[in-house]
Amino acid sequence: HPFENPTFISNFISMIAIPIIPMACVTTFGALLGRPRHARVIGAVMLAFLLIKVTITVLPESAPTAAFHDLPITETANLEGKELRFGATGGPLWAVLTTSTSNGSVGAMHDSLNPLSLLGPFSGLWLNSTFGGVGVGMINFFLFMILAVFVSGLMVGRTPEFLGKKIEAREMTLAASAFIVHPLLILTGTALFCTTPMGVEAIHNAGPRGFSEILYEFSSAAANNGSGLEGLGDATAPWNIATGIVMLLGRYLPILLPLAIAGSLAAKPSVAESSGTLRTDTPTFGLMVFAVILFLGALTFFPAALLGPVIEHLSHVNP
Repeated sequence: HPFENPTFISNFISMIAIPIIPMACVTTFGALLGRPRHARVIGAVMLAFLLIKVTITVLPESAPTAAFHDLPITETANLEGKELRFGATGGPLWAVLTTSTSNGSVGAMHDSLNPLSLLGPFSGLWLNSTFGGVGVGMINFFLFMILAVFVSGLMVGRTPEFLGKKIEAREMTLAASAFIVHPLLILTGTALFCTTPMGVEAIHNAGPRGFSEILYEFSSAAANNGSGLEGLGDATAPWNIATGIVMLLGRYLPILLPLAIAGSLAAKPSVAESSGTLRTDTPTFGLMVFAVILFLGALTFFPAALLGPVIEHLSHVNP
């Protein structure tokens, strides 16, 4: 209702309110450990990913909607599905923030975004590590740091250490298992409902957009988000049961496994830092974490992104 969020200023304040507590989790992490520089490195990596997602979401919305590509209509930006009082950028920016923090609210219809603009919200749901989500904080980013420390240790031929504790086989097994859960739930659910009547019959938009809608449905459920592309006839028992199972597994397994890692590290004696210890408060470590998130996280979903938003965009450019 317009009285709920009547002006651009109220919308701007609301957008600040969405990530402010997740951002505070990063500062709190550094304060509790007595490592503020480490927290700043984490915050910089998260902010870099957030800015990338904002860019790839907002810029395509400055072009007319892809649905009007071949029509004799003059339009300066994609205003379909948006509140005009917020302009063409308010809704897409909200979409990035809501999918980066497991917020779930929407400031525009995500299904009305141009195809390439969907890559921003999708990235937030897939990486699930920008600033953190409700009830879990930066627990997913913690997994990526464990993986980055392990890869860095292999590169220099030393036993990986993180916060004065050795990262060994048990921690890596748990971290790898926790990392696999998220894409496994999303891609398995998407594949199942793309190839069975209970899924195909719910598609109202054929082609890449229909695939994107199914992919977004399971991405949102696994990421504990709640937003959707809303082009599916998914108010049926199979959809509700499947997404409910994905929500349960996607919520609790990524919590339990990192807790097991934390318990394992807490039981180990601290290791004194030496000249060979990988420092986690340097730009080098930040770049390493950025690369791990990019290559392990983003590339896991790269084929799915091609089948959905990218192919849809290319079909409008070269019909």
